[in-house]
Amino acid sequence: MKNLVRMAAIFFLALSFSCNEKKEHVANETPSEPIMEFQEIERIEPLNWWVGFKNQELQLLVKHPNISKAVPQINYAGVTIDKVHKADSPNYLFIDLTLAETTKAGKFNIEFTFENGDKKQHTYELKTRKKSADDFIGFDSSDAIYLITPDRFANGNPENDIVGSMNETTIDRTDGYARHGGDIRGIINHLDYIHDLGYTAIWPCPLLTNDMPRGSYHGYAMTDYYEIDPRFGTLEDYLELSSKMSAKGMKLVMDQVANHCGLEHWWMKDLPFKDWVNYQPHYEENKDDWNGQVTKTSNHKRTANQDIYASKADKEGMTDGWFVSDMPDLNQRNPYMAKYIIQNSIWWVETANLGGIRQDTYPYPNKDFMGQWAGAIMTEYPNFSIVGEEWSYNPLLIAYWQNGAKNKDGYNSNLRSPMDFAMQRKVVEALNEEESWDRGLVKIYEGLANDFHYVKPKDLLIFPDNHDMSRIFTQLNGDVINTKMALSYILTLPRIPQVYYGTEILMDDFDKPGDHGLIRTDFPGGWEGDSINAFTGEGLTAAQKGMQTFLSKVLNYRKNSKAIHEGSTTHFAPQNGIYALFRTNGDETVVHIINKNEGVTNLDLSRFDEIGLNGKTLKNIVSEDTMVWGDTLELKEKGSMILTTKF
Repeated sequence: MKNLVRMAAIFFLALSFSCNEKKEHVANETPSEPIMEFQEIERIEPLNWWVGFKNQELQLLVKHPNISKAVPQINYAGVTIDKVHKADSPNYLFIDLTLAETTKAGKFNIEFTFENGDKKQHTYELKTRKKSADDFIGFDSSDAIYLITPDRFANGNPENDIVGSMNETTIDRTDGYARHGGDIRGIINHLDYIHDLGYTAIWPCPLLTNDMPRGSYHGYAMTDYYEIDPRFGTLEDYLELSSKMSAKGMKLVMDQVANHCGLEHWWMKDLPFKDWVNYQPHYEENKDDWNGQVTKTSNHKRTANQDIYASKADKEGMTDGWFVSDMPDLNQRNPYMAKYIIQNSIWWVETANLGGIRQDTYPYPNKDFMGQWAGAIMTEYPNFSIVGEEWSYNPLLIAYWQNGAKNKDGYNSNLRSPMDFAMQRKVVEALNEEESWDRGLVKIYEGLANDFHYVKPKDLLIFPDNHDMSRIFTQLNGDVINTKMALSYILTLPRIPQVYYGTEILMDDFDKPGDHGLIRTDFPGGWEGDSINAFTGEGLTAAQKGMQTFLSKVLNYRKNSKAIHEGSTTHFAPQNGIYALFRTNGDETVVHIINKNEGVTNLDLSRFDEIGLNGKTLKNIVSEDTMVWGDTLELKEKGSMILTTKF
């Protein structure tokens, strides 16, 4: 009997121990009931994070008066504080966290205990990812991107035009460098217009807060990397834009800036480290009398990134110099700054369900960091896309920045899509110049021949113009036919095309070519009371309506053309002012012909026999006329022609 009692006691003791152990385990799991939430810390960034990333590290920037005197503590299953870093300023902490694979989504409080025993808490949230990383599909050669300067496109919500607490509080549509009031709601209201034109993606210039005293409309001088500028709308507006675009099968491309911020960025009032921005000692010595004259600006010698003979001074002057006097140059060699920028980009991809990133001034930051930045994003999102701005007319320099390039210095950018400024210039030269053996159409023939040097030509971004250069209609001297030829050629190339808003109605900057304020003119019909409305066609000229129709037909055909998206490319050297390019995929062949001759010209088709079109019926995708490919093709007038075997 004593043995039975002893065994029973042991059994119940073991059972009790097991239950207690289970209770302890449950207590450390994500609490099922809501916690008491606190927001007692001035700023913690990223604002939230997600579970399930490949990279399980997370670094929190904490900003609060004398926060360096506090010790942080987190009690949440799967979240570990690995290290706490103090900055040079006492008002910052950087906390390194590890999120275990088993970590569950939920909210928890970070408790900060100060030396005097005071405590402050801040609630942080780990969210569940809404879709898998593989389902973040970036833009590619099947897409056509519509570039918008939001302040100048459409004013959907006049109530947010002026925010009294911000530095710039006026609206003046007569001033090309003032705010005009366009916003996110304006883009949302006209999604049908953009979609029906045939675009599959939209790239708005930056929408983050630019609380600058002037010129804040363009968006490239961010003063808060985690906030939508309230004059453009709210985060909810931005997410609505993304959601409604997704419902239409469209992709949202976010314009980001890793190179610089705005001078009024909140951290410029209290820089965390002595090397947070480049030439920081110089700035801090002169900031009280800052007038732009004492700035150490970039020398803009972008070739220093590749030049094997470049001096150390030129390399430093390129990467470390400020872009302009009111845009501090971020020091990505500071590991905390580097981590901040990378996490911010990922935060926006995940938050806004992005379909791509356009990275401004790509060659200006530290290039090793840029490879790290793009690599971190592409590792998390293997089907994503990033386009980088390399404003160079030299294909060798452009190719250097594309992922997989066989660079002699071993550099790999991890960047999928550089911008093809070289081909853009060749298109303009080809159409503006008189024909000769070395001028005119031979420029695009030889320009396209440079594709042998690119790892993946069809991933390059091509464009007729953008927000920083004269409108294509201006570049082509107001010639409507030449403008159509440029656009049709760009839209049939093995590239990703981007077209600037207003190109479809021949917007121009003739009055002051190259002036940014004029290039970024208001889109007619975007404001109540506009006498012309390009969204409805009211008040447009016949030429403008004709261009809208032309672009819509080409873009909408392009949407479903596998030959243009991924087909093989064959072109023939220009002869007698005519240049022909063929794109083929299976039984679909697209023929693009540029004819610079006035009057009737007969084109001998026997030269193109290798394409195998003899006897086939083709349709003109613009006029919708059909023809049988035979011995000759009568070209009745100057212009471009796009023919297809698929209709």
